[in-house]
Amino acid sequence: MGKVILITGASSGMGKETAVKLIREGHTVYAVARRVEQMQDLKEMGGHPMAMDVTNEADIQRVVDAIMQREGKIDVLWNNAGYGLYGSVEDVPLAEARKQMEVNLFGLAAVTQKVTPHMRKAKAGTIINTSSMGGKMYFPMGAWYHASKHALEGLSDCLRLELEPFNIKVVILEPGFIATEFGHVLLDNFDKLPKDSAYRGMMDVIAAGTKNASSAGGSSKPSIIADTVSKIISTDRPKTRYRVGKFAKPMVWMRIYLGDRLFDRILKTQL
Repeated sequence: MGKVILITGASSGMGKETAVKLIREGHTVYAVARRVEQMQDLKEMGGHPMAMDVTNEADIQRVVDAIMQREGKIDVLWNNAGYGLYGSVEDVPLAEARKQMEVNLFGLAAVTQKVTPHMRKAKAGTIINTSSMGGKMYFPMGAWYHASKHALEGLSDCLRLELEPFNIKVVILEPGFIATEFGHVLLDNFDKLPKDSAYRGMMDVIAAGTKNASSAGGSSKPSIIADTVSKIISTDRPKTRYRVGKFAKPMVWMRIYLGDRLFDRILKTQL
């Protein structure tokens, strides 16, 4: 039986690829993002694209109210909206850092707050939060992005225990390198930083690595995320975490078991 699914960040990449798969599987999919014009093909497939900014609570309330009025329930919420802000802690303006946290963390929390009461009343539901392998480890120049994902991990763990008595499952998705717009956004952010930055050499190395990851074979296809989300939705007892995509499992393993000094040493060999 098809489920009613709300996906944020569905205009491209992992979100859109997964929306296509879930629509084809017979689910009722509400795909939301700021760039609604990029989701018209989902409408043609039978999906329900809607414009929504996760940092605008009125926007969120409007969308959730519309879904409840039409469907009477939301079975699955996939908090997928987010982006990567890269640059040194010294160089990145705090206004940009706050925006990163607003989208990646507080936006996710705002959508969850609007949806959770309906799931709690129904005593059923699944919430999937997109973190990253970067929620368990780190790269230099990614302090604010990693901070947002580390915080998301802690929020999700607490949320899982809070919602368990109401039969609401909370799942954390930890992608590795996935072929999406992430790298392009990262490089655009680098271009906005001072050209004479003391960290320019390190930034150039990170930028080159990002371009390599975007090339053939450097990243996993978004379909691996679509398959994983479909699996989460279809199982009665999903795992608390799904670590999928290129480098996700080995990088997190190294971070957990090698300790700070050795992990730092490994990262520095790449710089």
